[in-house]
Amino acid sequence: MKILLTGANGYVGKRLLPELLQEGHEVTCCVRNKNRLGLDENTLKKITIWEVDFLDEVKLENLPSNFDVAYYLIHSMSASTQDFDVMEAKAAHNFNTYMQHIGVKQVVYLTGIVNEKKLSKHLQSRSDVEQILYEGPFALTALRAGIIVGSGSSSFEIIRDLCEKLPVMVTPKWVLTKAQPIAIRDVMQCLLGVIGRKECYKESFDIGGANVLTYKEMLLNYAKVRKIKLSIYTLPIMSPKLSSYWLYFVTSTSYKLAVNLVDSMSMEVVCNDQRLQEMLGLTPISYVESIDLAFKKIEQNLVISSWKDSISSSRLGDDLRGYIQVPKYGCLKDEQSIAVTDVEGTLARIFAIGGESGWYYGNWLWKTRGLMDKLFGGVGLRRGRTHPSHLDNGDALDFWRVLLADPKERRLLLFAEMRLPGEAWLEFRIDDDQVLHQIATFRPKGLFGRLYWYSMLPFHYFLFAGMIRNIANPKK
Repeated sequence: MKILLTGANGYVGKRLLPELLQEGHEVTCCVRNKNRLGLDENTLKKITIWEVDFLDEVKLENLPSNFDVAYYLIHSMSASTQDFDVMEAKAAHNFNTYMQHIGVKQVVYLTGIVNEKKLSKHLQSRSDVEQILYEGPFALTALRAGIIVGSGSSSFEIIRDLCEKLPVMVTPKWVLTKAQPIAIRDVMQCLLGVIGRKECYKESFDIGGANVLTYKEMLLNYAKVRKIKLSIYTLPIMSPKLSSYWLYFVTSTSYKLAVNLVDSMSMEVVCNDQRLQEMLGLTPISYVESIDLAFKKIEQNLVISSWKDSISSSRLGDDLRGYIQVPKYGCLKDEQSIAVTDVEGTLARIFAIGGESGWYYGNWLWKTRGLMDKLFGGVGLRRGRTHPSHLDNGDALDFWRVLLADPKERRLLLFAEMRLPGEAWLEFRIDDDQVLHQIATFRPKGLFGRLYWYSMLPFHYFLFAGMIRNIANPKK
């Protein structure tokens, strides 16, 4: 089949693409920036890329044509706390307009369970998008899922953060809300199973796992699987704003996403029917099994995608290209260089920086800076990294964003997403003479930006010198 995949660089899209290719489908990936796709050369040869932003004005030049199936995996929940519903509606309307000119038989839309009479803003937006897509010139199949559990999924990583970091929790009352979590493996089977099935045309299906659990039960089950002692005490009253701050400070989620998640966590997301599973002959796995599968992926370094790499909440917007040229003028710099004897080993350490590897010198200072960033509404260090040794353009890396990761050119370029009175880049490059260059560039914003840089000079003196020294010549 000829398939159009929107949201191809999102959490679900990155999981779905290799499955589609393995089944022999011809896939066109929709991305706002092809440099963000982060695929290996072999995969890139098998696909076609269409650069399009469904929030922009519709452009009808050079369109692909005639698809059997299109996957609609677009969402904006982590981009805004106010107008994400307007953005999602606009994207859906524009998608319909494109499809009128492109031509597609079936659209598969992954959405949320909307069985409550009164919905949160997030779930109402998902429902509104579903209705918009039903108006499109195609047969819609809507798959309504609750919490998706898998290595790298937002739900799994938030639960993981809470349980691994807090042996005792005082929680908001929404932890008693019921949900029906579903493993990402089962989501994939549903997404693949409905394509081309006429009995699934113009239909909406609830999809869920084997268990209906409260959020508290999910946390306790996770702790049991991981052999962690966990005590949970629930407060009868905790305001949504306070709940959002609680999630934001304890977990790696952004504040915008935390607000929207808390808004939805008071809604029960439980399936009303099992029609699709019966139609496809699927037996969903249990919540505990889904956790086991997630950790097998993590332990084998097979995490394909992570919600943390989403750029929708980034200060860069979506256009990495606007920052990839490091400015030369009006900037303050710290430049370090050192000769290396083991080029491959040094390069491996560069591409393993951050996350569990740390920053090779003064890690407690980096953690302090991350905590300060969290206090002022930034991303902090909690995002870590998706893979321990591999980086793609656009990946999140603690409080940095990867602009360019090129092992062949022996270069890594990062852009700071921490709260700063200016813009900052950090570059590592090994030249042909086997010299490692480490360049920190800061473009200050106003007088306060310059004061910030000079106030940090004593820390930079030790941090940057120690970092390059330990990257080039690690301590035995």
